[in-house]
Amino acid sequence: MNGTITSRIQNVMVFDSRAGVITGPHDIEIAGSTISAISPSKGLNPAPSGDGASCVIDGTGRTVIPGLIDAHWHAAFTEISPAAMMSGDPGYLYAKAVVSARNTLQRGFTTVRDLGGPTHGLKRPVDEGVTPGPRIYPSGAFISQSGGHGDFRMPHEVPRGAAGHLSRVELLGVAAIADGEAEVLRASREVLRQGATQVKLMAGGGVASHYDPLDVSQYTVPEMRAAVSAAENWGTYVTVHAYTPRAIRTAVEAGVRCIEHGQLIDDETAELLAEHDVWWSLQPFLDDEDVIPMSGPSRQKQLAMVAGTDRAYELAIAHGIKVAFGTDTLFDPRLATRQGAQLAKLTRWYTPAQALQQATIRNAELLRLCGERNPYPGVLGVVEEGAIADLVLVEGDPLEDISLLARPDEAFTMIMKGGQIVERG
Repeated sequence: MNGTITSRIQNVMVFDSRAGVITGPHDIEIAGSTISAISPSKGLNPAPSGDGASCVIDGTGRTVIPGLIDAHWHAAFTEISPAAMMSGDPGYLYAKAVVSARNTLQRGFTTVRDLGGPTHGLKRPVDEGVTPGPRIYPSGAFISQSGGHGDFRMPHEVPRGAAGHLSRVELLGVAAIADGEAEVLRASREVLRQGATQVKLMAGGGVASHYDPLDVSQYTVPEMRAAVSAAENWGTYVTVHAYTPRAIRTAVEAGVRCIEHGQLIDDETAELLAEHDVWWSLQPFLDDEDVIPMSGPSRQKQLAMVAGTDRAYELAIAHGIKVAFGTDTLFDPRLATRQGAQLAKLTRWYTPAQALQQATIRNAELLRLCGERNPYPGVLGVVEEGAIADLVLVEGDPLEDISLLARPDEAFTMIMKGGQIVERG
């Protein structure tokens, strides 16, 4: 490829995310924001005079992996409390989101698929280079029926009515409450107008929400089809929050392309996902140190949900379903630091190579479902000539020691996004 070389990584091992193996040693050249060349290493050599390389990095004993991708992230809510979301000043919420974006990038996650929240105003300064952060594929406000997983109104905020006032979370751009085909169609068109790369619907009961038991299904097939129609007209897709077989089957019938969570699925419904080539964005939710603190009825729902996680992964593997990795971390700065640890946790069900593939090339494949709505043209999730230079330099071999991904401060010696080295600290 043509272009002035701006960086060179020498004598480094490379994780081939397509094959799931580590090869090398190699020399990698970056020209601008793109990987321009990968060749067998010639050892450690100074940059040839006149080639323009401004940075030569010694990769000896290290492994380059693609920038990590989290397919289920909430940039606006990761490090704040539920009370702050419901009552905090908007300026405070956005300031915290800026900090969260910087921290996410410094953990090696160079891209996130944001599945609900007011992140358009965060995405723009990140893309402009005003503040550091990952590439953001935003959903904007998630769409919920009245009494659904995205309905955070106070109990006294009734009746809503056709011309009822918007609740706080709607005004902030967190959620859009819509009932009936016409309202769902309008809400879907609204989030697409605002820049959503995919439409997010709540199709079933949730853990953190107050009104909906975990087993309930939300939205009818015609309502979901309204959202699917709007998304397809824009060349993109709908993904849904759903745990139960009925909620998942309703979504598949409506033409939804991705299921979020799905811990309570059964064998028949998993087979349906495989038959229809539907993606499954599955989180490693367990009742362990990474569990989101819950109390009361939400805690009981949480325990019922996490009890299905092992079975969900087993069914996904048995049926050959396309699985994406996402964390869905919420409301806790400490849990946010565990983003890489949750990725490493996938070795409970997968090999280290398969786990790393999920957070790189597999998630990148899912991101491409948004078609022409893709805000970042180019190839993500691989270390290849012509790909976007989103790279993480790991001290050691992550396939031999997957826990390296859980210790970015000590194990990641360099993070690069779009050919630019990320400042640490």
